Amino acid sequence: MDLVLELADTYALDKVWATALPALPRAFAKDPTALASLASASSASNFSHLLGLKDAASWAASASTSALSPSSWFENTVLKNAVASALGGEAVNWSALQSVSALPRDNVVRQTVSLLVLTYIGILVLYFTFAGLSYKYIFNKEMEKHPRFLKNQVKLEIQSSMRAFLPLDFLTVPWFVLEVRGHSKLYNSISDYGWAYAVLSVPLFLVFTDFLIYWVHRIEHHPRLYKHVHKPHHKWLVPTPFASHAFHPLDGYAQSLPYHIFPFVFPLHRVVSIWLFVFVNLWSILIHDSDMICNSPLEKIINGPSHHTLHHLFFTCNYGQYFTVCDRMGGSYRAPRQEDDPMLAVTAASEKATLAQKKAVAKAEAAAQGLSDDQSDASSSGDEGVVIKKNK
Repeated sequence: MDLVLELADTYALDKVWATALPALPRAFAKDPTALASLASASSASNFSHLLGLKDAASWAASASTSALSPSSWFENTVLKNAVASALGGEAVNWSALQSVSALPRDNVVRQTVSLLVLTYIGILVLYFTFAGLSYKYIFNKEMEKHPRFLKNQVKLEIQSSMRAFLPLDFLTVPWFVLEVRGHSKLYNSISDYGWAYAVLSVPLFLVFTDFLIYWVHRIEHHPRLYKHVHKPHHKWLVPTPFASHAFHPLDGYAQSLPYHIFPFVFPLHRVVSIWLFVFVNLWSILIHDSDMICNSPLEKIINGPSHHTLHHLFFTCNYGQYFTVCDRMGGSYRAPRQEDDPMLAVTAASEKATLAQKKAVAKAEAAAQGLSDDQSDASSSGDEGVVIKKNK
């Protein structure tokens, strides 16, 4: 996320932070005369008088680069450094500080707040864009006629997702802050590890996270955890793409941990990490379209939409995220089969409703003609001329 934050600062957040928490007192920033007097100040007493301080020299000396220092967190570190530089005889461009925030880019509070906002906006954009497109163009709307499809389910899925996003944001951002502050193994230049590693890091990421997610997911199905954490996600027996993020916040966070752990264990290019973040969310949406494609050449390797559809229907199979190998080794693999297709229940329900409607119409017509129920049933079945003998 360091690249995302850098771009956001450059094109938007520098201005936002400078407006919200300006480095210069607002009176100076808007008054050319006051700004000129600040530029001409040369002694500690001058700065003390202009800035309304008891002792500008002591105040400026308290500026600290330590992340644990209160002055670094909340006070106007930028102005302190400027005053300290001016008192040290260095030239300071006070006019340039008109568009600078009191909190520099590397301030941990600024980084945390910025990442909270960016992550929340990002997940909303990804969710509604990809889930919306998948629902419109991929999801079979006939599936909404399934007997287990809930009333207003799409609305309920979206509401559940919205309740999860903000708590999940607060749980996730500390990982991003650690990345931005240089505590992970994210790197900037391909030359650091070469193209071969940059390419191979993608399947390594998928295998590593798939293995861990399999066990996190399977553990969540333990009876002692299931009803408290994972059950809300299985409310959607026949999910739509909007169910992809409709989970308990702790459930979503637990299954996202492998993604955050990876760049602290293995080097990962920061651009690749962003694309993988997008891919992870896209894949989660894709496997929730309730599709049942059978006899695919990759179905024994890739844990796709068909496999995850079976997981929502039967609960005890296909815990993996991308691949089937963990399910195969763990004895929880269930291959997609035509007889498990939820669309069969839709078709059966439709046929049952049609037959019931025909019988109702036939009975109404029979009642109007004075016929008995048996005669009306026979007339509606289309088998009036067929006699079935009972075996003795």
